[in-house]
Amino acid sequence: MSEFKQLSRSVDGLTVLVTGSASGMGRATARLFAAEGANVAVTDFDGPGAHAVAKEIAASGGTGKAWKLDVADGNEIKRVVGEVAAHFGAIDVIVNNAGISVRVAIDDEGYEDAWARGITVMLTAHPRIIRAALPHLRKSNSPRIVNIASTEALGATALHSPYSAAKGGVASLTRSLAVELGREGITVNCICPGPIRTAITDRISEEHKTIYAKRRTALGRYGDPEEVAHMTLSLCLPAASFLTGAVIPVDGGLMARNA
Repeated sequence: MSEFKQLSRSVDGLTVLVTGSASGMGRATARLFAAEGANVAVTDFDGPGAHAVAKEIAASGGTGKAWKLDVADGNEIKRVVGEVAAHFGAIDVIVNNAGISVRVAIDDEGYEDAWARGITVMLTAHPRIIRAALPHLRKSNSPRIVNIASTEALGATALHSPYSAAKGGVASLTRSLAVELGREGITVNCICPGPIRTAITDRISEEHKTIYAKRRTALGRYGDPEEVAHMTLSLCLPAASFLTGAVIPVDGGLMARNA
């Protein structure tokens, strides 16, 4: 019988870049990694919001630095990734979390603009960030990539076709890059959050949240951003070295329920 292997469950000292981390799941992810001892690059289109989260991390005794980042800008991605690596001396983990809400009918006059913006922010940005970070990930002893998609990648809602297409693309991108980068020890996984309490869902009344959650989810409630963040952390542990190409719903049982 082989000896039991002790695998590390600590991200202490690793450098993590989180996009869209000024609020919601991104903020929860940044704060959780910092609480676990990681160095966190807090990046967001909302610069002041990113700086506020970095201050929260510092106030809690963690290590974080903020960068304003528009993930729709390829040159800005290259600059920020380079600055993060220079500041912390490494990049070990990428969490592609940035997203926007896109709700538009297929015959709407503004459809093509909505499509272009949605695909750029929620799909094209992912490989751009990964490509910029890849030289640094290749130097890491525990390289991890986590792409945040949505249950819209697994099902669909009317008037959300640009969003659904982008998220479906993220799931496929994840599987493809897991195969491509696997021999280098770089794991690539995808999380598909269901109904989560974020800025995007704030506009939904509590009454309608309750009705929807009880009707559609097994747990009968909306999830909290921290519940998604903990799954992200789990995928990034050094011990999670044999898990790659996975597309994981964190949805309270939304996709499991058919009635």
